[in-house]
Amino acid sequence: MFDVRPVAYVIGLLTACLGASMLLPMALDMYVGNGHWPAFAESAIITAGAGTLVAVATSNGVADRLSIQQTFLLTTGVWLALPIFGALPLYVGATEARYVDAFFEAMSGLTTTGATVFTQLEDLPEGLKLWRSMLQWFGGIGIIVVAMVFLPELRVGGMQIFRSEAFDTMGKVLPRAVQIAAQISYFYVGLTVACGVAYVIVGMSPFEALNHALTTMSTGGFSTSDASFGAFQGIAEYVASFFMILASLPFVRYVQLLSGSARPLLRDSQLRAYLATILVFTLIFTLFRLYVFGDHPEEGFREGLFNVVSIISGTGYSSVDYQLWGSFAVATFFFLGLIGGCAGSTACSVKIFRYQLLFASIKAQIRRIHTPHGIFQPRYDGKPVGDDVLSSVMSFFVMFVVSLGIFAVLLGMTGLDFITSLSGAATALANIGPGLGSEIGPAGSFANLNDTAKWLLAAGMLVGRLELLAVYAIFTIRFWRA
Repeated sequence: MFDVRPVAYVIGLLTACLGASMLLPMALDMYVGNGHWPAFAESAIITAGAGTLVAVATSNGVADRLSIQQTFLLTTGVWLALPIFGALPLYVGATEARYVDAFFEAMSGLTTTGATVFTQLEDLPEGLKLWRSMLQWFGGIGIIVVAMVFLPELRVGGMQIFRSEAFDTMGKVLPRAVQIAAQISYFYVGLTVACGVAYVIVGMSPFEALNHALTTMSTGGFSTSDASFGAFQGIAEYVASFFMILASLPFVRYVQLLSGSARPLLRDSQLRAYLATILVFTLIFTLFRLYVFGDHPEEGFREGLFNVVSIISGTGYSSVDYQLWGSFAVATFFFLGLIGGCAGSTACSVKIFRYQLLFASIKAQIRRIHTPHGIFQPRYDGKPVGDDVLSSVMSFFVMFVVSLGIFAVLLGMTGLDFITSLSGAATALANIGPGLGSEIGPAGSFANLNDTAKWLLAAGMLVGRLELLAVYAIFTIRFWRA
């Protein structure tokens, strides 16, 4: 019989921790005296209480190891349970939001998507601003652990190619998760602090710097202003670009660097491909802005760099409404968002390594056509790639395209126009943040979408953040029979 107790135990503990973390924004609201702190107190009691009860009730089923089925269920269950409770402060608080809006915001936060249904962000209580940022920060460190431990174990989307990347996780999911989380936390916290200090140095207030440091390092994109990063144009954009890049690089390389080995960082092919992609498109947009709009070279470079990094990393900050740059820019940014950062980072979307494997497979197939009797094996980082990895990657690409089509059609059936439906499906599945069009574009929000569309988009965020197949697998009959 399928034993859900180990899964429920872990989810209960994490839910209780989420409730305890609500005390921080509660303390902030008490300090500034805005009268909003009771909303966090109530939410903390409900969340911590529910999580503790579940953990205590299932503690007799704690296991040192999880089966593959339990691991699939845990991976999905955590990202479903935490937004349910993370939405409470937004629901009972000063926003007077309906639960669908609160859940959408919490799911967007924890999946580091960055799409928001809230407007007039400047008027929100300080505690709620901090809570939105904290949700993204928690989601950022959580997805690194998932990408390093769970997805390679589950052989999802070709992630098994990284199973030997400094960690051997097979058969030791939970103990290894704790160990890896502890190691990457040093860098995650350290880089967040460094980012916050840098923001203060370039002119942000300490509170703004704290919030944007949390959402930059998580590549989440929530801001304290409706203008997003447009309220901080200038040198702050360079700071944000630098730390967004650091956040979208493989954190396992930082761990290896800490242990005294810099070679893996310098020789990582996906890292080089990612940085090269950023450089090429930054130069393209710099020249585009220079010759089409007559920008000053520094301004063109800054806006090109910031928006390219923001979209390709899935952060979703916007310093300008790039839809005003014309159809070339809109189409380019749409496809940039479908590239994504490196595996094992806080970045989202398809990921650069999958494109490398796809092109390696295509190259090998073309060579087979030219030389039918030759033996050509796709290679990654100089090593042959197994058929199981290639099959997993191809399955991911197919499922991503199919999912994109299904979600776009379903959104269209709710009454949304074609551009909003397609870009909304893409931004949810790729966890980018802004979509296209006047409603959900860089200058808009998701506030005016109908409730059905919001539930669909929230589901898309969950599916996309967990690499599609990790979620889809639990809906098969064979999964529950295993």
